[in-house]
Amino acid sequence: MKAYERLLKYVAVRTPSDENSGTVPSSACQFDLARMLEAEMKELGLTDVYLDDQCYLYGKLPATAGCEDKPAIGFIAHMDTVSDFCDHDIKAVITENYDGQDLALGDSGLVLSQHSFPHLKDLKGRTLITTDGTTVLGADDKAGIAEILTVIERLIEENIPHGPLCVAFTPDEEIGTGAAHFNVERFGADFGYTLDGGKEGEIQFENFNACKADFVIKGFNVHPGSSKDTMINASLVANEIINALPSMETPRGTENYEGFFHLVSMKGEVGEAELHYIVRDHDANLFEAKKNTLRLIEKDLNEKWGEGTVTLTIADQYRNMSEIIATCMHLIDNAKQACENADVEPLVLPIRGGTDGCQLSFKGLPCPNLGTGGFAYHGPYEHITVEGIDKTVDMVTELVKLYAK
Repeated sequence: MKAYERLLKYVAVRTPSDENSGTVPSSACQFDLARMLEAEMKELGLTDVYLDDQCYLYGKLPATAGCEDKPAIGFIAHMDTVSDFCDHDIKAVITENYDGQDLALGDSGLVLSQHSFPHLKDLKGRTLITTDGTTVLGADDKAGIAEILTVIERLIEENIPHGPLCVAFTPDEEIGTGAAHFNVERFGADFGYTLDGGKEGEIQFENFNACKADFVIKGFNVHPGSSKDTMINASLVANEIINALPSMETPRGTENYEGFFHLVSMKGEVGEAELHYIVRDHDANLFEAKKNTLRLIEKDLNEKWGEGTVTLTIADQYRNMSEIIATCMHLIDNAKQACENADVEPLVLPIRGGTDGCQLSFKGLPCPNLGTGGFAYHGPYEHITVEGIDKTVDMVTELVKLYAK
């Protein structure tokens, strides 16, 4: 089966994770895809296929004769999607021989435009996969799943020599807990790669240090006609917090290694308001400085409006895995060589986000990230090409060959 055919099958199964859930997995629908993949893995001939009660799916492909002593390499992708734009069935749309120009997404009124996505011109002549503009596609990260299983199928059918290979598909990556219950010992790999990146050829081992930062503001609500020197409007205090942060240190104003404060959501009235941020920076010192900025804002506003007016809660999420990968740079060198062997341009880039591999690297499984061929994840403009998927399959196949030598 072609990798894109697998992708089309997988995206039809909706698997949004739920940040507000207290269960693992956060949404029961993730088991629907997991059971489908479990059956497919067994049919392909993987051994030790195991789906646990928290929706982590594992399997192995034993080494071919003579390669038993080679390093065990693992490949990981996640089954969940974001919850945004995922409230009804996903209808994938295929545009063959795409002309590289603006493309209307069904009858949604949305347009995949060169203005917003300049790379579209480079996709001219390819077969483009999108949705009708009312949902996400789910290539993040079902393309990674499709590519991993297609590589396994190719290795078996073409009798390609390989060392021990380990496969795992995880839940809840999109809400930051995909690696929380991952069983590294059961997985059994010496080193791993997540397939959870963007353009084919991407190789990423430097990710953000990350935390969540939540402000709760308690106001003092009295009748506005008699509130002189009495009322504390929580929504206005929230506005002070927003204005106290650097206006250009947002996702829109930053790139490459530049960190940011991202206001994810807000709500408020006079009596109470909330601000929910995520904070990111590649540099550990700059990351700590950003957290200290938030603490200073809390301190200053409580001095101005009264102790207890503003409460800040910071929760660390993950660290930059570059300090781990630096001890095993063969993972990056071999990935670059695999790209070249597959006629794919290697693109070593920092991750402006995180993957399961970030946390797994600190759990004893060094695990950089590879591109899957997709673009514009987490929204209705998400798209991927058949050719990009195929190139990723070629690249990962070459990577397996390198570790078998």
